[in-house]
Amino acid sequence: MAAGKVTESRILIVGLGLIGGSLAAALRAAGYGADGEGEILACDPDEREIERGIEMGLIDRGGTRLAPLVEDAGLVVLAVPVLAMESVMTELAEALPQAASDVVITDVGSTKAAIRDAAVGVFGGLPANLVLGHPIAGSEKSGVAAANPELYVRHKVILTPTVDTDPVAVARVQALWAACGAEVLEMTVERHDQVLARTSHLPHLLAFSLVDTLARQDERLEIFRYAAGGFRDFTRIAGSDPVMWRDIFLANREAVLASLDDFEAGVARLRRAVAHGDGDDLLATFDRASHARHYFESLLNQTSYQAEYQMQQQGKLTFRASPGGRVAGRIRVPGDKSISHRSIMLGALAEGITEITGFLEGEDSLATLQAFREMGVAIEGPHQGRVTVHSVGLHGLKAPSGPLYVGNAGTAMRLFAGLLAGQAFDTELTGDASLTKRPMGRVADPLRLMGAEIDTAEGGRPPLHLHGGKALRGITYDMPMASAQVKSCLLLAGLYAEGETRVREPAPTRDHTERMLQGFGYEVQRQGDTCWLRGGGRLTAAPIDVPADISSAAFFLVAAAITPGADLVLEHVGINPTRIGVINILQQMGADLRLENEREVGGEPVGDLHVRYAPLRGIDIPVDQVPLAIDEFPALFVAAANATGTTRLREAAELRVKESDRLQAMADGLAALGVDNRLHPDGIDIVGSGRSEGASYAGGRIDSLGDHRIAMAFVVASLRASEAIVIDDCANVATSFPGFVELANKVGLSVSQGSEEEA
Repeated sequence: MAAGKVTESRILIVGLGLIGGSLAAALRAAGYGADGEGEILACDPDEREIERGIEMGLIDRGGTRLAPLVEDAGLVVLAVPVLAMESVMTELAEALPQAASDVVITDVGSTKAAIRDAAVGVFGGLPANLVLGHPIAGSEKSGVAAANPELYVRHKVILTPTVDTDPVAVARVQALWAACGAEVLEMTVERHDQVLARTSHLPHLLAFSLVDTLARQDERLEIFRYAAGGFRDFTRIAGSDPVMWRDIFLANREAVLASLDDFEAGVARLRRAVAHGDGDDLLATFDRASHARHYFESLLNQTSYQAEYQMQQQGKLTFRASPGGRVAGRIRVPGDKSISHRSIMLGALAEGITEITGFLEGEDSLATLQAFREMGVAIEGPHQGRVTVHSVGLHGLKAPSGPLYVGNAGTAMRLFAGLLAGQAFDTELTGDASLTKRPMGRVADPLRLMGAEIDTAEGGRPPLHLHGGKALRGITYDMPMASAQVKSCLLLAGLYAEGETRVREPAPTRDHTERMLQGFGYEVQRQGDTCWLRGGGRLTAAPIDVPADISSAAFFLVAAAITPGADLVLEHVGINPTRIGVINILQQMGADLRLENEREVGGEPVGDLHVRYAPLRGIDIPVDQVPLAIDEFPALFVAAANATGTTRLREAAELRVKESDRLQAMADGLAALGVDNRLHPDGIDIVGSGRSEGASYAGGRIDSLGDHRIAMAFVVASLRASEAIVIDDCANVATSFPGFVELANKVGLSVSQGSEEEA
């Protein structure tokens, strides 16, 4: 803990109950006052609490009167009940003129507007040295005897300074709580009270009400005797201090009532569903709540639900890939991410029940699934790749209660933009730090031509604000660059548009959207480089079997292609003609790669890919293959580094606006390993080692820039490195390829993962 940052000579805690006592205990545990230079004072109306605090070693001295203690204090913490704040502040205001001029005042109250208003009434305005705060921590126990030095460790403390609050005062309060091991955040007073009303005050109110209701039943003894753990867990908080919670509910009355109104509306919906036997409505609510609870828990534990939060407590996730190894066996990589996204989107808009198998349970796909739950779609699963979507039809989506978070999924955001542009309600689309840097003007601009109203952040970047209720009209759009995401976005918007929506692409791009629309019975036509559809139709639910993702398979294709003695089969891989650029390019480089067991599943061609080691040669990558392999180039660059001669890529500027600038990231990473390369605005030249055995380049440390494909490409590169390759910032691998490390080790690579400090 950062005890050294607390420079106050004396800290006065007013109110030596659980919160105030635990603050004193935490400061003591952090070493405050150990050198005799820092002193903790306390004021409490109960003299016995002061005596107990001194006996426990938590405070140095104290008393029941505030004025004598304020004179010696540099920082005053008001840890009294909310409704007692005004009287304490009045006493404090009378004592302050005799105190040091730089005294800082803060509080721990859980309702900030009431305390702010009390301060304004007492002081005639909000003092610049008053920093309102609230530690999100507590216990059912009370009194200084229950003081816990760990109470604030890894808990949040919310400060609510105004524009007039002294920044030095804020910094001193931040240092106080940081010394106790807390995470210090800031928000406005109004936002704090709204959030706490929903997440803390309302649950306590409901727990008190439920226990009181049951306790007044004639059969209450039987009810409580057989109550299960769930009842005990939910009602535990009803054992909290009744007086304190009475004060909180009264002080935060308006926000609590607003939260209670929302809750009562939700209960009323459930009551109607039960009364009418509406199983789909019940399932939609329960499933949405269940997965929201898992998401909430992942935020608390910093575990992986969205890549944004998949951070180890000690640092970012790092891979360590050791050189050597062999590549052999038969494996099936996870389901195709592009098709998984679309299966949920179109499945939700169809009429009937859509059964999906092979669904990719990665972070991006789960974000799409959760977004549709938030728009009222009942979804069962995923369970081992199986998902059941209780479809609502083209016009059955409901307004979400807040922004839709799509994590790191650029595909989801761009496709959602088209789908939501035609809805009757407003929507905000947001994502993680990486996604908010990616351009969205390429979809926003043509959607505006169709009549959509869309606001973006500076530079056309997320978040996107889509204003509903706009009449869309079909357009003919010539895409300036080949992009399946843009094409799909406009086709989805075209479902809601009057007339025809036509999209011409300058080069072939993946056609999963067109194939799936036709699979759901919606007519899509194509002639040459143009595809089109007419709005106003309907989709009918149909089963979807998601093939294995060729983008994920690409890493293992390259692993086998560069490793002497390799013999690997990748099963049930999607080989859509618009996606097989990686196969075509590897074969042109001389890879021993064959397609076996070719067939069609749900309108998508699939097959097994059998690859053995063979020496590779550098080539000039055909321009017509670039759009067909755009996501696979990080892996292909590793193949080029092991080939004989130079591999040249051009007309691939699209790589600069992926999760990272993949041209720059791969050029930097290859250079770190000693691979000669030259970067161009729209491509790269890579000079391969040409070695048929042994190491092709050195080891080293790589920054993946949070880009999952960069991270996985350099794991594959380790097979021919002379020393280990350490890859930083790898948490986002879960967004596209859950289980990558386990599968890589299964086929013969040597990969471990940990924090940056452990690597």
